[in-house]
Amino acid sequence: MNIAIDASFRFYGDLNDFLPADRRYRAFVHRVDPRGSIKDVIESIGVPHPEIDLIVVDGRPVDFSYRPRPGDRIAVYPLFRKLDTAALSLVRPPPLDVLRFVLDAHLGRLTAYLRLVGLDCLYSREWDDERLAALSHAEKRVLLSRDVALLKRTLVAHGYFVRNTDPRGQLAEVAARFPLHRWARPFSRCVRCNTPLGAVDKQAVVDQLPPRTRQHFNEFHQCPGCGRVYWKGGHFRRMEGLVRSVVSSGLCVASSQDNASID
Repeated sequence: MNIAIDASFRFYGDLNDFLPADRRYRAFVHRVDPRGSIKDVIESIGVPHPEIDLIVVDGRPVDFSYRPRPGDRIAVYPLFRKLDTAALSLVRPPPLDVLRFVLDAHLGRLTAYLRLVGLDCLYSREWDDERLAALSHAEKRVLLSRDVALLKRTLVAHGYFVRNTDPRGQLAEVAARFPLHRWARPFSRCVRCNTPLGAVDKQAVVDQLPPRTRQHFNEFHQCPGCGRVYWKGGHFRRMEGLVRSVVSSGLCVASSQDNASID
């Protein structure tokens, strides 16, 4: 018969976002089923595995398959911002060759913002958790989600729980977490369907343009997927500062005075 054991846990940094208040930023004892892996234990406590970068047990790194033992002192760390722990981590997945995303149904506006920056982002309100996890795994995409349970799925290697509920705050958060500026190609992708845009002659789309646009603009791009036409009008100018801040610094500081819709 397997008897539950006690181990000491301490979570660091923003992993504490997933813990109840009485367990944040402090060591605590947790009763563990010794038949389960440390990954199972940590996720039962509340922390999804894609958020974890390093697990240290009694001073030595372990991988997700490690089985806790009585009296273990377990420290769990998020991704380090200023320290490279790649040589220590036994849980970090292989790096992605290209930064691409798939987003859950709660993040439609964030999807549009990321596409404005030029990031390849898949999104559909119709996709269930199984489909989202499968897409993330098969296409090697980072899964952005507001659903902790979704991020705990085994297929999800690269994922991130978006804390902020405001779309511009979400963009700032994702830009702080991932090197968006390295992959950005501003205004190169359709915000509606994610297809890369192509330049188009004005005469080819003139019937789709409002009268004032026909009069004042001559440079256009069109989505070959859905046919939507783009030009550098007022909406472009309102969004340009937001997008450029991501490209130039990797951090997005959204203006509280710019409430323009992205629809």
